[in-house]
Amino acid sequence: MGKITGFLEIERHDRKYAPVSERVKNFKEFVIPLSEKETRDQAARCMNCGVPYCHGTGSVAPGTPGCPVNNQIPDFNDLVYRGDWEEASRTLHSTNNFPEFTGRICPAPCEASCTLNIDDNPVTIKTIECAIVDRAWENGWLKPEIASQKTGKKVAVVGSGPAGLACAQQLARAGHEVHVYEKNAKAGGLLRYGIPDFKMEKHIIDRRLAQMQAEGVIFHYGSPVGGGSAGAIDPQQLVKDYDAVALTGGAEAPRDLPIPGRDLDGIHFAMDFLPQQNRRNGNEKFDAPDILATGKHVVVIGGGDTGSDCIGTSFRQGAKSVTQLEIMPAPPEHENKALNWPNWPLKMRTSSSQAEGAKRDYAVLTQKFSGTNGKVSRLHCIRVDDKFQPVAGSEFELDADLVLLAMGFVHPVHEGMLTTLGLERDQRGNVRANMQDYRTSLPKVFSAGDMRRGQSLVVWAIREGRLCARSIDQTLMGTTTLPQ
Repeated sequence: MGKITGFLEIERHDRKYAPVSERVKNFKEFVIPLSEKETRDQAARCMNCGVPYCHGTGSVAPGTPGCPVNNQIPDFNDLVYRGDWEEASRTLHSTNNFPEFTGRICPAPCEASCTLNIDDNPVTIKTIECAIVDRAWENGWLKPEIASQKTGKKVAVVGSGPAGLACAQQLARAGHEVHVYEKNAKAGGLLRYGIPDFKMEKHIIDRRLAQMQAEGVIFHYGSPVGGGSAGAIDPQQLVKDYDAVALTGGAEAPRDLPIPGRDLDGIHFAMDFLPQQNRRNGNEKFDAPDILATGKHVVVIGGGDTGSDCIGTSFRQGAKSVTQLEIMPAPPEHENKALNWPNWPLKMRTSSSQAEGAKRDYAVLTQKFSGTNGKVSRLHCIRVDDKFQPVAGSEFELDADLVLLAMGFVHPVHEGMLTTLGLERDQRGNVRANMQDYRTSLPKVFSAGDMRRGQSLVVWAIREGRLCARSIDQTLMGTTTLPQ
């Protein structure tokens, strides 16, 4: 907690954004941090609430309220309030390997579960978390944690998204020799190739990778595991060569929209569009033709975070207009606190990208695409009722030069590695591995993150990566000191 009466004396005050007119001119982060005094004041608002739902329950089950990585939020709030920033950093890092990621892109279920959210004034937990870790980096407090003893065990981690990075770092700190295999040219997964730079600049990832390399983690880039591409690694050989293998790839199979006109040029998956811009920003080459929103009427189908990222990227590329369509009905402006709290509520939210000028429309079904000369030019839509049935007479059309499909991801890619290994999958098509030890149907093979869980949050990926590392360490050594 902070100051016992702080929540009565101090108003909630969060970080601000640079003006839209300025921030859309580039791909730089645009969040304006609070001053040290402002951050300490906000930490002082953490009340002695008795049951701090904010730091979670320890469960990894879906729908669990509060922080998935179980950040000790009242503790680090109190330390910030008292000015002990270095100890606050140690407390924060005891549960979260990468708070600079979550402090930027986590939707903050902790704040939804804050007792002060009962009257819509939660502690600015995400802002305080980000301030702690950024201050830690600035002051040189985050040194490599090199294992004093090596175990002689070798572990392969396939995929370098947040789950893979968390798993690899924990295993390296436990003394294992850790090799991370990444198909792309750089590590980070969706953090690098999905999240736009204006939400998180990539040097934020790079400094953490440097720390991991100093701790002994070995990265193999341009190294796809499974499949028929040049240089692909045989996953069965990988299992033979290592004492344990952690599969931490993402849920990369996108949900498609198989309607008439889908084959027209100008219709792309969001994850064909977003990584291109990230690669441009990182001066990284790519072979595919350019997908650009410049001077175009853009329609984004899908109302989630990925859709929002498409909006912000389109505006920065100079789109003429951006419309976002969602098949679900518009959520309520305010949730029923008596019914929802401390769980994550369904309510109307406006992302920073949506606030940059996008038009949003709800309860809309796209029935077909049309165009000329093989190029998309129009969407033919109809409104739907609460059972997603078309409403007669509600048809309308939208101009579209570029359509981005951002309707989520159904499961990991099955072709290649998963098929070759013959791993069991659950009914949703994810790798089957339990939440107790993250073991798959094959000995020595574990899985964590979106590949096991299905598409989810960065904070859940970090949590599962940490738990998977603990299970591997326990399996290899018979005991473990890694935290649960």
